[in-house]
Amino acid sequence: MVEGFDKGSESAVRQPRRGKPVKHLRRKNRWRKRLIVALIVIVVLGILTSATGYGYYLYREHQLHHINVDHLIKASSSQPENILLVGNNSRCALNGQQSSVYGSCSQVGGARSDVTMVIHLNPATGSAYLLSIPRDLFVPIANFSSTYPGRLDHAKIDASLNVSPDNLVQTVEEDLGIPINHFVELDFDTFQQVVNDLGGVNMYFPTEVKDTYASFGEFKTGCVYLNGTQALGLVRSRHMYYMQNGQWVYDGLGDIGRIRRTHEFLRVLASQVRQKITNPLTANTLIGTILPSLEVDQNFTFNDMISLALAFRNVSPSSVPSATVPSVGVASFYFKGADFGDVVFPVQPADQQIVNQFLGGSPQGSGINPGSFSLEVLNGTSTYNQATTTAQSLTNDGYNVVGTGNYPITGTQVETSIYYNQGYQAQAEKLLSSLSGTVIMGQRNLGNSANVTLVTGTQFEVTQSAPPSSTSSSSQTPSSQVSVPQSSAPSGTTTTTSPYGPVNPAEVFQAQVPLPWFDPRSCTSQSTPAS
Repeated sequence: MVEGFDKGSESAVRQPRRGKPVKHLRRKNRWRKRLIVALIVIVVLGILTSATGYGYYLYREHQLHHINVDHLIKASSSQPENILLVGNNSRCALNGQQSSVYGSCSQVGGARSDVTMVIHLNPATGSAYLLSIPRDLFVPIANFSSTYPGRLDHAKIDASLNVSPDNLVQTVEEDLGIPINHFVELDFDTFQQVVNDLGGVNMYFPTEVKDTYASFGEFKTGCVYLNGTQALGLVRSRHMYYMQNGQWVYDGLGDIGRIRRTHEFLRVLASQVRQKITNPLTANTLIGTILPSLEVDQNFTFNDMISLALAFRNVSPSSVPSATVPSVGVASFYFKGADFGDVVFPVQPADQQIVNQFLGGSPQGSGINPGSFSLEVLNGTSTYNQATTTAQSLTNDGYNVVGTGNYPITGTQVETSIYYNQGYQAQAEKLLSSLSGTVIMGQRNLGNSANVTLVTGTQFEVTQSAPPSSTSSSSQTPSSQVSVPQSSAPSGTTTTTSPYGPVNPAEVFQAQVPLPWFDPRSCTSQSTPAS
């Protein structure tokens, strides 16, 4: 018998004093074993959770539709990014009921960028800025090839998407001087489903509005619930009528008015997403709706999207400044015998100034010596001696003009076009800064005649820069208030007198204007209808 375990012996009475540390040791050993088991369980659960998270990531990443976009510019780490956001109006993704409203794939073929926006994200400041490009902006089409039957070298910018997403990216970069780092495309059906997944959207209507073309019917005043179909009709409206003093009044701004309403709707939608995205089920539903219908460039991953969402999670949708490329409307526009209907022309220097603010960097073309490249000036209108007088003004401003001549006249109203050889975009932007009016850039193979060719149009002027003011400030990252000049000539310049004249500032669609009283808005910012 082992001493100490006989309850009847004397030693059994004394044993507790000797056995106490043994019992304590056993208890410590049991807890140590439990702790080790718990740690093993935690590690295993961590591994399983990580595997599940990685599996979820792979599943979502696989849902993305990646497409090749060759002309994207890779952004450096921690540097601002520009993402081209496109709303594709292709009818091929619509169901039967939707096709009866907007037209079927066979009735309305091809793809056009119904909505074209660029969002500028600056991680250094945690700020965002949205710039809309009117779909009717008439521009040179990038990488033009005459081998396509019926295709012209100029068109509305939304036609570039019908060529390819890469062509649209290239056109934006070459014509407007905006580098694009990523491409994202969304279709009609997905937009509607996102709104429905959120449970609809409420918007305030100061007065009755209608648009029979957009097929959203007629909305009464007050805070109105919109489902996905109604919301799509609102943001697509280009023929808005509003009630004033018992009469229907036509908005008349077409695509410009639509951009204005889209900006406001996106603020309302983004605010609602922000409120509900904290619910994991809602967030997962939205992700499941959006990702399978997105087309993104080959380098834009699901992880990139998550990283951007986290980096800019504190950005308030209501504080994000938005602007539109300034333009002037041209009705029933003909180009090389083709009828393009109503178009808009870009307007300088307002366009260049708003792009500078959007990019938050140095002015386009700054630092370029005007005499460092060869320039040819061609007369694109019926105005007598226009190339010669323009060349003289530019020579006086220090440009190296190597020749003048005539260019085939394309119509009664002509944009002034700056064509440049590959590698000479900065030089073209320098020339752009010396012109005002309806002026646009475009890259072309000019051969050996000159590095840059200016084809004159019907509304432009040459401006001669005055010495810089000592009080002038450098370009800054845009704030929530975007300042846009109200005249067609930059401050601090003198204008060369010419017979063809500038654009009337009163006719320019400015970059940013207050929301008109009749446009729908957030229910939290109600306004009283005008009498």
